[in-house]
Amino acid sequence: MKLSMFLGAALLAASPLLYAQAPKDDAGKAKTRPAFSHRMDCSKAQDPKACEERMAKMKAAHEKARKACEAQKGEGHRECMQREMCAQAKDPKACEAQVAKRKANRERVREACKGKQGEELKACVREQRGKK
Repeated sequence: MKLSMFLGAALLAASPLLYAQAPKDDAGKAKTRPAFSHRMDCSKAQDPKACEERMAKMKAAHEKARKACEAQKGEGHRECMQREMCAQAKDPKACEAQVAKRKANRERVREACKGKQGEELKACVREQRGKK
């Protein structure tokens, strides 16, 4: 009796892990997203030293913005981070304009895809992102 209860509890506890598998591609291999760092590989840049300096500046600016905005949550945090990052940009006005453009596009996509879920939502978002 105790053994069957233990096995039942173990199976119940392990059941969420069955759904935590990586999605498969057409060849049956697990799909993995490339790490963000692949876009920041300065070894392939024309001027690796200048690239490294830019990356260091960018990381420092992001860290400064993160510390300034750590008390805020949700949309307020996003807006604070954007404001802080633009304040440190070479051209703050152009940065703010780009942020406003991205925000308007994000809202347009949300409105167009409202009420959709799963694959239908993904397809809608892909379609809407293509429209600019």
